Amino acid sequence: MLMTTTNNIEGKKILKYHGLVTGEAILGANIFKDFFAGIRDIVGGRSAAYEKELRQAKEIALQEMQVDATNLGGNAVIAIDLDYETVGQGSMLMVTASGTAITLED
Repeated sequence: MLMTTTNNIEGKKILKYHGLVTGEAILGANIFKDFFAGIRDIVGGRSAAYEKELRQAKEIALQEMQVDATNLGGNAVIAIDLDYETVGQGSMLMVTASGTAITLED
């Protein structure tokens, strides 16, 4: 399924708008990742553990949105917006994805 952050797809005609579709993922961070991420904050560098969790949460949210679009009869999603948040006093990572399900010409 074609999924994009743009409002249209060059060279393709939108035949039907099906409506808003969303996907959400909340993943808990564990104490060891928190500990090592804190060390990274002190000495500098990237936290690979958190980056991996964020990528996984993003993929889950996008997959849920794709299923939602398919259930509505769409074959693409446009105008995708991704939001990242922490919940539960920072102990969990949340990713939400929203967009518009459409049917594109073949």
